[in-house]
Amino acid sequence: MSLDLNGPSELLFYVNGRKVMEKNADPETMLLPYLRKKLRLTGTKYGCGGGGCGACTVMVSRYDPGTKKIRHYSANACLLSICSLFGAAVTTVEGIGNTKTRIHPVQERIAKCHGTQCGFCSPGMVMSLYSLLRNIPKPSMDQLMEALGGNLCRCTGYRPIVDACKTFCEATDCCQSKENGNCCLDQEESELLDSELGNRTCEKLFQEEKFLPLDPTQEFIFPPELMNMAEKQPKRTRVFNGERITWISPVTLRDLLEVKAKYPDAPIVMGNTTVGPDMKFKGIFHPVIISPDGIAELNAVNYLDNGLTIGAGCSLAQLKDILTDVVLELPAEKTQTYGALLKHLRTLAGSQIRNVASLGGSIISRHSTSDLNPLLAVGNCTLNLASKDGKRQIPLNDQFLMRARSSDLKPEEILISVNIPYSKKWEFVSAFRQAPRQQNAPAFVISGMRVLFEEDTNIIRDISIFYGGTGSTTVCAKKLCQKLTGRAWSEEMLGEACRSVLDEVFLPASAPGGMVEYKRSLIVSFLFKFYLEVLQKLKMMNPSLCPCLPAEYGSVLEDFHSKHYETVLRYQKVETKQLPQDPIGRPIMHQSGIKHATGEAIYCDDMPAHDQELFLAFVPSSRAHAKIVSIDTSEALKLPGVVDVLTGKDLQGVNSFREFPKNEEILATDEVFGVGQLVCAVIADSDVKAKRAARLVKIEYSDCTPLILTVEDAIQHNSFFKPERKIDYGNVDEAFKTVDQILEGEIRTGGQEHFYVETQSMLVVPHGEDKEMDVYVSTQYPKFVQGIVASVLKVTSNKIMCHVKRVGGAFGGKTLKTGIMAAITAFAANKTGCPVRCILERGEDMLITGGRHPYLGKYKVGFMNDGRIMALDVVHYANAGFTLDASLLVTQFGLLKLDNAYKIPNLRCRGLVCKTNLPSSTAFRGFGFPQAALITESCITKVAAQSGLPPERVRIINMYKEIDETHYKQKINASNLLKCWNECMAMSSYYARKAMVEDFNRKNYWKKKGIALIPLKYPIGLGSLAAGQAGALVHIYLDGSVLVTHSGIEMGQGVHTKMIQVVSRELGMPMANIHLRGTSTETVPNTNVSAGSVVADLNGMAVKDACQILRKRLEPIISKNPHGTWKDWATEAFDQSISLSATGYFRGYESDMDWEKGEGQPFAYYVYGAACSEVEVDCLTGDHKNIRTDIVMDVGHSINPAIDIGQVEGAFIQGVGLYTLEELKYSPEGILYTRGPEQYKIPSFCDVPTEFNVSFLPASEVAHTIYSSKGLGEASLFLGSSVFFALHDAILAARQERGFSGVFTLNSPLTPEKIRMACEDKFTKMIPKDEPGSFVPWDIRI
Repeated sequence: MSLDLNGPSELLFYVNGRKVMEKNADPETMLLPYLRKKLRLTGTKYGCGGGGCGACTVMVSRYDPGTKKIRHYSANACLLSICSLFGAAVTTVEGIGNTKTRIHPVQERIAKCHGTQCGFCSPGMVMSLYSLLRNIPKPSMDQLMEALGGNLCRCTGYRPIVDACKTFCEATDCCQSKENGNCCLDQEESELLDSELGNRTCEKLFQEEKFLPLDPTQEFIFPPELMNMAEKQPKRTRVFNGERITWISPVTLRDLLEVKAKYPDAPIVMGNTTVGPDMKFKGIFHPVIISPDGIAELNAVNYLDNGLTIGAGCSLAQLKDILTDVVLELPAEKTQTYGALLKHLRTLAGSQIRNVASLGGSIISRHSTSDLNPLLAVGNCTLNLASKDGKRQIPLNDQFLMRARSSDLKPEEILISVNIPYSKKWEFVSAFRQAPRQQNAPAFVISGMRVLFEEDTNIIRDISIFYGGTGSTTVCAKKLCQKLTGRAWSEEMLGEACRSVLDEVFLPASAPGGMVEYKRSLIVSFLFKFYLEVLQKLKMMNPSLCPCLPAEYGSVLEDFHSKHYETVLRYQKVETKQLPQDPIGRPIMHQSGIKHATGEAIYCDDMPAHDQELFLAFVPSSRAHAKIVSIDTSEALKLPGVVDVLTGKDLQGVNSFREFPKNEEILATDEVFGVGQLVCAVIADSDVKAKRAARLVKIEYSDCTPLILTVEDAIQHNSFFKPERKIDYGNVDEAFKTVDQILEGEIRTGGQEHFYVETQSMLVVPHGEDKEMDVYVSTQYPKFVQGIVASVLKVTSNKIMCHVKRVGGAFGGKTLKTGIMAAITAFAANKTGCPVRCILERGEDMLITGGRHPYLGKYKVGFMNDGRIMALDVVHYANAGFTLDASLLVTQFGLLKLDNAYKIPNLRCRGLVCKTNLPSSTAFRGFGFPQAALITESCITKVAAQSGLPPERVRIINMYKEIDETHYKQKINASNLLKCWNECMAMSSYYARKAMVEDFNRKNYWKKKGIALIPLKYPIGLGSLAAGQAGALVHIYLDGSVLVTHSGIEMGQGVHTKMIQVVSRELGMPMANIHLRGTSTETVPNTNVSAGSVVADLNGMAVKDACQILRKRLEPIISKNPHGTWKDWATEAFDQSISLSATGYFRGYESDMDWEKGEGQPFAYYVYGAACSEVEVDCLTGDHKNIRTDIVMDVGHSINPAIDIGQVEGAFIQGVGLYTLEELKYSPEGILYTRGPEQYKIPSFCDVPTEFNVSFLPASEVAHTIYSSKGLGEASLFLGSSVFFALHDAILAARQERGFSGVFTLNSPLTPEKIRMACEDKFTKMIPKDEPGSFVPWDIRI
């Protein structure tokens, strides 16, 4: 019987309990845009489009008629074609609870545990946790962390989200589970600190006992209609015909084989985790896609005498469950391969990917970095294939992995199942991988290794070794294995294997992915680890077979301890005399916290579509420096739905802005100066068409010279933005003549991507009348957006209203570039007369917008033998990219803040802004301080090493003491700096733990621990009085309610919540009576940029001013009726014609800096702090674990401790990313490789210190600030460097033990690659080194 594929099928599935029917389902429509645009369920967010961030997480439920069970699982809506959802029930964040009916306990706890800041990632977090609880109502902490491993958050630092999760599980609170093993019964070290602080501090930020209970009986039932369909509906192949693609879903194996025979080139799609991203990001097109659905043979699991046969359609999550059960049931000698597979399955991707990605897809895709294929290959697995012509088996071996024609599937064949044999007695299988992050990150190198010995001997009978990540495919070290067969398992065998393997598993110097020497080292290190693992197991089976494993080697075979998270938080108690209704100083939940968690919080792209709305997509330059020869838009304009293509010629006369340097263009016309520079903009009637048309615009370039990419290039070509900045303090030259020792060196800090989870977003609505226009935009700087839009449209600013409800993360990245893109979008709206929306995809956002400045610091330091630094001469080179942007300001602030916590009596510093052909670097949290202070701290560390002194002693010797003067001659009172340092010393039990670290290092050769204590002095101020102006508008209505707006932007830092607290205190009014709408140039004009940690400072003063004006007006009325309500007072005021509206204003902090003299008073006050971090390092791989961090901060009087602790933790974790993880990689042509979460790794849950303690100093008075509070948004980011220097300490211990003495340099970020290569040993010595200049590297150091 021939297969009938005639006629399209009707798609039927459920969303939040409601039936959805789609007669013309397009396979290219993913669930995410369908939910957001068609169903208007905007709680599910776009974050990356590739399944890497978790913002779009939903729960999918399916009924299996065979097992009669319902499976609930989390999935990425951005990867699911709607055509794959036939018969499924989808639950979104809106479906589990909302403020109109009831909120779900998951939503409540994430909000009330302060687990939201910007809130953009929160719905995804909620749905991952909810999906887990639907299956396991009382999960373990391990299960919780595994469920959340696919979700990223850039704001919180994860700790409060973990706190919320812990409320659902039965986890012990005993601190014996802490990393260091210390118990609460042993309190001697902390008793004194606790007694000192006990009466002044609190430790709870929420009241768990008040949470709603989790009641599984109240959840959605699975739709009976779908259950009946699955049970009774005739099995018929479904066909969905889209505009370009046909999606075919066979439901029987017979139909599947017929479809495959008819369309042999069509890919088989199960979870769409490979084909989907390839089509989206690589431009691969498939006119036909085959997606089997519910075919029993593809999901069958058979337990045979010689092993398991697992259906190719089983998801990786199902595979993990199957193997877990088998490993528990069978003897260990039979489950060696299964155990090795489980090791990789625990860390492979996120749970959303594992839930949908199939075993067969993982095998067939044959990615070089596949975690499973090396293990399946060494395990002698076989593949069961089928086609219309019959069945056959092929081995999963090196020939299959290399796609050798004789060993591959035929085009018409389907992989049905995989045979995974049991292991044998005297057979051992091991799995190894090293990735930039321990969870949800593709590995640099993966390996599967298996050895079988002659019975009761150490003679190798058979051995198999496969590596992934070392070439274009998984490779087998076949020659090595042949050479080792018959040999004894000995050190001699190991030495020969290490020398031989690098010849066979060859990595050329220009290999894609770079890190060539590091990957070579991993190839050898994994082999050594395998040798040790097998040696240990042989010893257990027969002690006489091999020598004892040295005791100091044993720990390298253990995974890092993953004990459960523990946290102690200490914040200031409010004064007993403070009124109970006064919210200042109390841990108030973020005012949008519940809405964040329910998905009801509205962001720019959540706004409903307007009538005749159009969409804009940019065409960025693909060359770093070139002349534009021609721009051909003809093909793009032919595409149906395309309205126009804008070029620089359209903007003639308005293609610049007054705040830009001369000749800087909005759209490039004649020449481009960096990859990602905007050249064109396509306008179309859908975002899909706009982006498709943008790819059809043909730009012809003629490359220019020189191509300047690196700091060294800029120095060579004298390519700098002017002016150069410098400060001279004391007499540096004379001081160098008097010191005992002089050191010279340099250190680099890499760039950093903002990675706000909400990408750049804007919606412009023209009104026609009077040329008015509303600009809704995700920005930190409404005034700039308003100004540049008005300039481009040649209208006055009063016609352009810029509105910002909230921003889904910014960190400095939504300032100038956002304005430029908004101006182009506004020009398009003005030209077409239609509303225009522009939402950047993650990859283009990273390409276009730029990030933190890469720095090169060169220094010369003179010091005495006792560690006192007497002179420092330092030069900062900042890689600014092709436009100036904020680079001069960043460099200036870097020079002003470079001293960090140290008094250096003679200091010369210069800052040069390098003009290069990279995307323009811009403002980023910390604004030059994280780079400048790291250079100084690196210098301190080297002085300590050269002096033979502990680093903490050199730090305290050189630290500011009490009243002092900075190098720019501003007076400073550093008493709280010393208090933070001393309290952090005590809280962290620094000296006791340092002794424990040293003891550990003596007993362990291949693993080392390190500990470091870093101080912090962070100046607060914007550099000018005008930049600190702020305004507010407060209305009191006749019912006694209050509406407040101000000039600050809510971007996760909780400024709106704090402003409501200010109004509540000043007016003596409950917070429930106060509403804050958002920020708009319509209500508060001339809004300065929200940045520099002062948003609450400045706007709090303006709001306070407005409230005091109102209070003063109303005082006579209130005094006459002291027991009245606000409704009474407002009504009476109205009757007396007293205005119930007031504007508040704050003129800013006094600030001046004379750069000619190198002195001034640029800052309003200083934030102090200290952090102690402890790490453990695997010297063979460079992997590390953040064991514990203790932070002490001086916050003055905290307005909201929950928000302030969140700011400290979030900044710290972002700093950990900057200094140890996040790495931007560019090609020698200036093209950014790292354009999404797949390639660029920000910290995840696994990067949070296992023990994470934050303490605030007791309250202290601060002049000129709102209620003596301090701005904390940026300061503690630098404390992430405590992890960097703890790693330095561990590396130093390894180097000293191996006989490497003297000063050495570690650059930031201190990635696994840099850690491993710094821990030099016998294996790094045997690695071939490539001569620089003899090859073209894959990437460059910028």
